Amino acid sequence: MKNVLLLSTIIFPLFCLSGCHAQTTIENNSLKLVATVPLPGVSGRIDHCAFDYKHKLIFVAALGNNSVEVVDLENRKVIYSIKNLHEPQGVVFIPESNSIFVANGGTGECDVFKAESNYPLVSTIKLSGDADNVRYDSINKKIYVGYGDGRIAIIDAVNFKLLTQIKLSAHPESFQIDEKEKKIYVNVPGEKQVEVIDLEKNVVVDTWKMTTATSNFPMGIDPINHRLFIGCRHSPKLLVVNTQNGEIITNLDIDSDTDDVFYDASSLQIYVSCGNGNVDVFNQVNANTYTNNGKISTRSGARTSLFIPQLNQLIVASPAGSNRDASLLIYNKK
Repeated sequence: MKNVLLLSTIIFPLFCLSGCHAQTTIENNSLKLVATVPLPGVSGRIDHCAFDYKHKLIFVAALGNNSVEVVDLENRKVIYSIKNLHEPQGVVFIPESNSIFVANGGTGECDVFKAESNYPLVSTIKLSGDADNVRYDSINKKIYVGYGDGRIAIIDAVNFKLLTQIKLSAHPESFQIDEKEKKIYVNVPGEKQVEVIDLEKNVVVDTWKMTTATSNFPMGIDPINHRLFIGCRHSPKLLVVNTQNGEIITNLDIDSDTDDVFYDASSLQIYVSCGNGNVDVFNQVNANTYTNNGKISTRSGARTSLFIPQLNQLIVASPAGSNRDASLLIYNKK
């Protein structure tokens, strides 16, 4: 009997520790799921999204479906599908010309569509291949596209002509523009580094090696505090990096298969969407201090997202799965 009692006193605390550890996941309460918008007939992987604030439209790059789905956010339905694309990955909306710019990974072509009734094609810019992430500089009216075996293309956002190309060491994933510093910070996971582009010289002027974690794909930015937020898949981490010297300020555990990171300057929160079915949320206490604010449950495979600061909404793209149609999950800030 003494041995049984002794054994129970050992096993019970171990079980308790294990149980307590399993229950440490905290559900985030700052965002609430308010709507699910079906994407009828959309199959395969979904990549990035863009937003037209004036008309409240979301443009969804449905990579596996070779289409861009146009979603009316107010009425919560798809109103048009731009078809016959070639693995669309990056998409941006150009409000000045009411145009949608789409980067096709399959061909390297960047297509420009007029955002009107039948979405006519108005221009195509041919890059060498794997056109991927896209950013729009509204101040200087330029579009930046990461593509190929390692380049950033700079395209005139008025006439959609290729202006120049910047050489990188390997294929670029997510990148962020710091307009004030006149720099671009580029994730180059193939070389396990971030490359820094000087936009006055249009050349890479610095590289920062990823040593804490690798497979650095998504990236967000806080330009006021000079901080980059870099999502890594191996091991799953969010790295906070000082843009003035490349120093890693801290690293935070996240879920697996991340593909988008957004910084909300109004609430000082960071949203990291992950393919295993969660969005990790972190609070920025100050430029050097960050705390875990729990998770938002989404769906398996929902790794891309879009934060819309004007609406205080986070949109998460959920691909089709077993007994489940593709959809957009809309979360409102409380």
